[in-house]
Amino acid sequence: MPQAVATSGYRGPNVCKIVGISYRQLDYWARTGLATPSVQPAMGSGSQRLYSFEDLVELKLIKKLLDAGVSLQRVREAIDYLRTLGSDLSGVTLVSDGASIFACHSDHEVVDVLRRGQGVFGIAIDPVIDGLRGSVSELRPPERAGTDVPEGDIGEPPPRLKVAPSGGARGAPQGAG
Repeated sequence: MPQAVATSGYRGPNVCKIVGISYRQLDYWARTGLATPSVQPAMGSGSQRLYSFEDLVELKLIKKLLDAGVSLQRVREAIDYLRTLGSDLSGVTLVSDGASIFACHSDHEVVDVLRRGQGVFGIAIDPVIDGLRGSVSELRPPERAGTDVPEGDIGEPPPRLKVAPSGGARGAPQGAG
């Protein structure tokens, strides 16, 4: 029984234009397994590879990582990690310094892609500032709100500094100065 041939998908030359890579790169990535077409692989001489939209996303990510100076070996590791997440990569932001690659899943979750998902932490500063502003405004006593207290000061005296016991500095006579 003849095998059905897929008719929908993006062919190699169009993929190259869309993603911004050469056909030679696309062919190399397909042959080495970095980015294989999910709709239809090459089935011998004269057959066309067909790529899905998700394949295009993967190819564009590969290109962007390589353009950012990430080595091909590290790109392979990052793509392998992203494949474990499934097809919905919306909301994931990749961050790289050229050596490591981090996947930011939310404001609260950052994963080191190259260390097989080891969690790292990040602190978004804006929410910290907003939270502190809210906390400070909650602490401000209502009766003090209309007085001439500087903004940010809740009317408490500054903490007292600890000072050395009297007796002056070593070797210096008292009262000299």
